Amino acid sequence: MKKYFILAAALCLSYISYAQDFIAATYNIRQRNTVDTGNMWVDRKVPLTNLIKYHGFDIFGVQEAFHDQVQDLKTLLPGFDYVGVGRDDGAQEGEHSAIYYNTNRFKAIKSGTFWLSATDTEHPNKGWDAALPRICTWGIFEDKANKKRFIFMNTHFDHIGRTARTESAKLILAKAKEFAKDLPLILTGDFNVDEKDEAYFTLAKSNVVTDVHEVSPLKYEPNSSFNGWGKSLRASGRIDHIFITKPFQVKKYGILTDTYLSKFPSDHFPVVTTLSWK
Repeated sequence: MKKYFILAAALCLSYISYAQDFIAATYNIRQRNTVDTGNMWVDRKVPLTNLIKYHGFDIFGVQEAFHDQVQDLKTLLPGFDYVGVGRDDGAQEGEHSAIYYNTNRFKAIKSGTFWLSATDTEHPNKGWDAALPRICTWGIFEDKANKKRFIFMNTHFDHIGRTARTESAKLILAKAKEFAKDLPLILTGDFNVDEKDEAYFTLAKSNVVTDVHEVSPLKYEPNSSFNGWGKSLRASGRIDHIFITKPFQVKKYGILTDTYLSKFPSDHFPVVTTLSWK
């Protein structure tokens, strides 16, 4: 009887430990347009969402998602909901930096979107030297497995403005503190900079957040996170990043290079990490 009790206790502890794990990701899904001949959104949306389902994403941020794409993802990902608005009008127009979450695992407590700007974070505008309006969507979520709460933030930095990227990084850290006080933070996005850029260092050396890539005991990193439809592949280099704060522990990190019919679901690869609560 004692042996059975010990075995049951061990299995219970193993389940509890497993339940603390979840998969977070960032994925630039490539805007829907009329120029990606042979690999249009209508062709790739099912392979893209099947990739997400197969790899078991629990919560993830997307970039370059327009309203119809946002709705397609919601339809094709049963059990998921999202938070986020378009950057052009704060409603449906323009790119969304939406956050999708598995409703069986997480509960959205509060959410919002702010503009990356020195002058007005509440309304659509271009900040600093940015070429386009840029936003950060955030949500405070409760993990149903343990009732713990955290803030998840997702963004897409400007592709032109160097000052905008660095200042956006500072703004996001300040906003995380404003919105969530001392809650744990997960920050995802297409930052349009690699790990050698000042904007990256503003985050990675902030003593606030940590790049999961740098602390992961297991890295699956076969190539760069941007693929340019296969024309811009490099041996390494990351412009899509995931940052965390304590008490999250990183178990593994990966750049997923799945294809369908020798095509890429997006011109970026999804970047994923398995996290656990300490």
